[in-house]
Amino acid sequence: MSIESYIINDIKICSLDTRIEELQQLFNKLTYSHLPVENNGVYLGCISENDVRSFEKDKKLLDYQYALEGFFAREHDYWLDILESFAQNHSNILPVLNDENQYLGYLELTDIITLFNETPFLNEPGGIIVVEKGFRDYSFSEIGQIVESHNAGVLGIFVSSKSNDLTRITIKLSTTGLNEILQTFRRYGYTIISEHQEDSFNKKLSDRSQYLDRYLNI
Repeated sequence: MSIESYIINDIKICSLDTRIEELQQLFNKLTYSHLPVENNGVYLGCISENDVRSFEKDKKLLDYQYALEGFFAREHDYWLDILESFAQNHSNILPVLNDENQYLGYLELTDIITLFNETPFLNEPGGIIVVEKGFRDYSFSEIGQIVESHNAGVLGIFVSSKSNDLTRITIKLSTTGLNEILQTFRRYGYTIISEHQEDSFNKKLSDRSQYLDRYLNI
């Protein structure tokens, strides 16, 4: 997906001569976490609102050049890489540069999330399974084979968390009939993290637990 149509240019890029008081007033009007900064047409980085709030308002940005954060995206970057950059830099705005490092404008986080919403992972009907397995014990190819062995398709798959030696994987499937797929994952040593009403394994555990409770209460 191309991001070029999402590049915005409605805010004039700041310069090192910009007064801190002017920046503070600008942040009062905007909802952005950062603003881009240039010097003689060359992009230098972004200044964060939190930093600007702590600066002396009668000084210029030049006095605080050390606080600039040098993150940016290229105009041909893939949207998933851009989403990662947003997350790594804790920003809701991302400057865009061309191959000559010229400033083209910026991206808003909400627009990139909209791109994610348009992917089959979110907008196609289906079911979601969250599984967990050892870091060295799982493979995407094995997960794909398990799903496809039940005549289902994978609409999306990603590593949603890592903890110690365990990896948690979220899978979007093209079917909502998940019971047999869940059982196959268990046979291959995966732990099912997500809860499913049609999960016969959990139903059997629940029934046995209730039976044991009644037995112990006799």
